[in-house]
Amino acid sequence: MLSIFEIAALLLVLSAILSWVNRAYIKLPHAIGLLVMALVASFLLLASEAMFPQLSMTDTLQSALGQIDFNETLMKGMLGFLLFAGALHVDFSKLRSAKLEIGSMATFGVILSTFIVGTGFYYVAQLFGVNLPYIWALVFGSLISPTDPVAVLSILKTVKMPKTLETKIAGESLFNDGVGVVVFTILLAIAVGSTGNADAAHAAIGIWDIIELFVVDAIGGAALGLLAGWIGYRMMRRIDEHAIEVLISLALVAGTYALAQRINILGHHLSGPIAVVVAGLMIGNKGAAFAMSEHTKSALFGFWEMVDEILNSVLFLLIGLEILVLGLAPKFAIITLIAIPLVLLARLCAVYVPMKVIGTFKDFAKGAVPVLTWGGVRGGISVALALALPDNEYKPLILTATYGIVIFSIIVQGLTVKTVVRRNVDPTLL
Repeated sequence: MLSIFEIAALLLVLSAILSWVNRAYIKLPHAIGLLVMALVASFLLLASEAMFPQLSMTDTLQSALGQIDFNETLMKGMLGFLLFAGALHVDFSKLRSAKLEIGSMATFGVILSTFIVGTGFYYVAQLFGVNLPYIWALVFGSLISPTDPVAVLSILKTVKMPKTLETKIAGESLFNDGVGVVVFTILLAIAVGSTGNADAAHAAIGIWDIIELFVVDAIGGAALGLLAGWIGYRMMRRIDEHAIEVLISLALVAGTYALAQRINILGHHLSGPIAVVVAGLMIGNKGAAFAMSEHTKSALFGFWEMVDEILNSVLFLLIGLEILVLGLAPKFAIITLIAIPLVLLARLCAVYVPMKVIGTFKDFAKGAVPVLTWGGVRGGISVALALALPDNEYKPLILTATYGIVIFSIIVQGLTVKTVVRRNVDPTLL
């Protein structure tokens, strides 16, 4: 049994070695390269274990990974710091100018995608003889529909595209995971309470419960983030000491995220992800403009870039290695392959429909729909939500499909989004 320190040391050493190998020889984008090498290493270990079981080559690594709760590690540990680091670099003025597109895709788009994916996944499962209830298919739709801000922001660093499109993709990914978690929570409550009975499902959660959950979770989280960000901004404005201001930013993230998990209003917690995104936007825009000297700004932004890089490295390494302990079901491989184009179709609808409605009174850059569709990458948050599902007969299918889609999304979409941008966007805008 390894200690927490030894597990952290192992992950950091592996991240450093594989990052060096990727940079020196393979030269893939950093996060994608780590994921690919971790996946290859995982498959090689599994193959060697199958051929030479007496060697027990995977035991130590599986033991270490088995001690890591991926859902807890990401959703209640790393995510707040990664979201804050991403939000720091988003231009609020550009975000505000695209608020209609971002807001509609992050809310209506996520809900529309949830029902398209859920309905399609239900019929695909039935076609292959898997008795998956419709409500559990919708649960899958809700956890796979939000784009992942960590994966999206990591990939955007490697792609040159018009700032307007970059803002839409980044802004949507920062907010739609909070909305997605609310939709997931609602559908999971119905699924767990329904046991296949519609009346019981309605008894478990009603329309006012849904409104109440959304208001408390999403709007309450935004209000907390605004208040915390304003306090952090005022503290930074009173001093000019880069080390203390970096410490304030760290405390802001950790304190806000922890407080959101602790505040209980009408039986619901506030959204930690939305809270730290709003706080990050406040510090990255108003704070950088009015509360920091150039030296402090350079130190603070440099620090968060390093935090972002380190945590991203560990996260993508973990996603690649998790295949050793997830217990995926190969028998669901064909359903997973069919689910990939289904999710992409749902993403197209989630982008096109809001754009078509808003486009009646606003012009968009050529190529916006294909770029926003292909750039909507899924990542670790979807895996974390799938792992959080209660153990039942439907979880293996949902977990296998989720993991397969996430791997495809990060590697295939991540490596080809640059080509999609080049083919669809006016080169004078790049």
